Amino acid sequence: MSQLTTGTHQPATGPDQPVSGTHSFIRVVGARENNLQDVTLRIPKGRLTVFTGVSGSGKSSVVFDTIAVESQRQLNETFTWFVRNRLPKYERPHAEAIEDLSPAIVVDQKPVGGHSRSTVGTMTDVYSVIRVLFSRHGSPSAGPATAYSFNDPSGMCPECDGLGRTVRPDWDRILDPDLSLADGAIIFPPFAAGTWQGQGYTNTTELDPHKPVRQFTTAEREFLLRGRPGSKVTISGSGGTWNTDYEGLADRFERLYLKRDLSALSQKTRDQVQGYMTEGPCPGCRGARLNAAALATRIGTGPAGRPGLSIADCTRMQISDLIPVLKDIDDPVATPVAAAAVASLERIEAIGLGYLSLDRETQTLSGGEGQRLKMVRHLGSSLTGMTYIFDEPSVGLHPRDVGRLGDLLLRLRDKGNTVLVVEHDPDVIALADHIVDMGPRAGADGGRVVFEGTPGELASADTPTGRCLRRRTEVKRRTRTATGGLWVKGAGLHNLRDVTVEFPTGVLTAVTGVAGSGKSTLVSKEFTAAHPDAVVVDQSSIGISARSTPATYLGVMDTVRKIFARETGVEPGLFSFNSEGACGTCQGRGVSYTDLAFMDPVTTTCPDCEGRRFKDEVLRLTVGGNSIVDVLEMTADQALGFFEDSGVRRRLRALRDVGLTYLTLGQPLSTLSGGERQRIKLATRLHRTGAVYVLDEPTTGLHMSDVDGLLALLDRLVDAGNTVLVVEHNLDVVAHADWVIDLGPDGGKDGGRVVFEGTPGQLLDAEGSFTAEHLRRFVA
Repeated sequence: MSQLTTGTHQPATGPDQPVSGTHSFIRVVGARENNLQDVTLRIPKGRLTVFTGVSGSGKSSVVFDTIAVESQRQLNETFTWFVRNRLPKYERPHAEAIEDLSPAIVVDQKPVGGHSRSTVGTMTDVYSVIRVLFSRHGSPSAGPATAYSFNDPSGMCPECDGLGRTVRPDWDRILDPDLSLADGAIIFPPFAAGTWQGQGYTNTTELDPHKPVRQFTTAEREFLLRGRPGSKVTISGSGGTWNTDYEGLADRFERLYLKRDLSALSQKTRDQVQGYMTEGPCPGCRGARLNAAALATRIGTGPAGRPGLSIADCTRMQISDLIPVLKDIDDPVATPVAAAAVASLERIEAIGLGYLSLDRETQTLSGGEGQRLKMVRHLGSSLTGMTYIFDEPSVGLHPRDVGRLGDLLLRLRDKGNTVLVVEHDPDVIALADHIVDMGPRAGADGGRVVFEGTPGELASADTPTGRCLRRRTEVKRRTRTATGGLWVKGAGLHNLRDVTVEFPTGVLTAVTGVAGSGKSTLVSKEFTAAHPDAVVVDQSSIGISARSTPATYLGVMDTVRKIFARETGVEPGLFSFNSEGACGTCQGRGVSYTDLAFMDPVTTTCPDCEGRRFKDEVLRLTVGGNSIVDVLEMTADQALGFFEDSGVRRRLRALRDVGLTYLTLGQPLSTLSGGERQRIKLATRLHRTGAVYVLDEPTTGLHMSDVDGLLALLDRLVDAGNTVLVVEHNLDVVAHADWVIDLGPDGGKDGGRVVFEGTPGQLLDAEGSFTAEHLRRFVA
């Protein structure tokens, strides 16, 4: 890795000069959240402070679980009890003192999420400005701004209710036209011949049950699907025989499954129904979400006097293309409105997201894209004296875009705010005014401050972070030889431009490119569709709960309970804190939670089980001198020495392979960092031979030293006969790969092409690739 360099921005005042105001530091005394070991800190206000350290060292425990929680908790105390009862409730962090705080704004990595009505435009509030623009400047006008909202009845498409797409029965799957009704033409199981609902179609006198459906007349098919008022049919059941109204097949399906809340049905039924439905653009609005009046309104004039742009045309455009369109508006009333929209759009473009469109659903954004859009909201704010807290804002960013991110962080600082960042990227670390390095290792071996100082001083420090910053990286020169190839041909999804590319087998391939260049589309969509047997490890949530632990997630807990049951002669359920063995006082939670209504909630260790979750009678049952609680308190490394069962040992070795041997078997997954959660998910997919592994940015949340462990793991997978594809920005991974496929040259409509294929050494000499440019700097 190239030596740490100092950023071009300088703090507004010297590093030793006090920040304006009486209290120039945030003081944390005796913090003990999670694995923190009595941490005491002074964090300078009005500065950019970066927290570093290996994954699980305690960075997030200091920044989020201590400073952010206490700031938000105290801020909520300023509101009335009525308001506080409707706000999130925070428990006081475990610390002796946290002083001189300022209000905190947290920009985390949690997916933006939102429902299908949430878009980039609505999330950033730009769409509201665009609606005002069309209501005042468009012709013919559809009315006020709400008439252009797909979330308002006055503007939404009446056919899809503003969703832009419709879900319809797939009649090619529901009906086999070559069969008769009696022979099973209705394939959908709940309505099939022989069921009580299916009798409505085989027993009606209006249709010949032995005639193939394909031979039905238009009137007969219409009757099958929609029925006719007054038509009756005879149904037989265990209660006898009765006459009832005939209900058409389409009417019945829509009533039971389209016009009701599917969440009220069982998961099995939902899965079954979805297999017989198809989703596509709404035929009424063609995906635009709006009604005809809203879509008829235009601004400007097209070429050769043709109509100008509709609001749907504007929201479909790439943001970088929409900006000049709005700048060209010259009207006394509309120009100020357009200027307000342009200001917001330029902030989005400045953080490297100009390739997005305003109609992009927020559910489809990556974690990095969502986090940067959250930042946009604050860049236009005139608030000062705030504390902005960021959780690895460089996630998902190509090295080219990290510089833009740094400019934004420094702009927030220079407006008079305190900026705290949890980060691993050396380019972000280089911009810091102050560094707090946590460690020295993870879990119980971490939780201490091992360094405080400037970036230059950190580069000389004897800590894992300092050592990684001093080392130099070289690209791999002796690469593996491919054993074959897996093709993707003519890929055109999203912004891909008829891409045909061969992914070599038996090697480690890195797929790179700037944000929005099409990497994830090519690999996670097109490649996995062409090769559905691939083992995919993405960044989706691992579905944790308060009772989830590494032992339960890895699937070893059932075996552990059976071992204890066999050795002690009792039922396995007695060794579960979710079942018979749970402490009766806390129901196996280990803590008692007290909601004090308007006051802060209080969590106390259960007085009966003392946090051990089990009944006393369970604790007296041991195997090899250890109770079930003793086993759950073992680290994965210790448990490997305790268990002889091959299945348990195989899963525990997977934890060792991903560098998580310090985790205890019973540690709640909710306390793990983002990097730890992704690696534990990876641990469940290992130990296959001849498989194709697809990993989406596996270095997310990993310290530079943890990346070394990841690369060693990937090497073992390849050497065991597997093929590994990683979508990555991390240059350590790119330099270590056997083969690189680089997409670009830029994002959005300016991307979607393969600009380079070859070895890392060949990439160093490539032209027209941002990845090549930054790799050259990285190894220089």
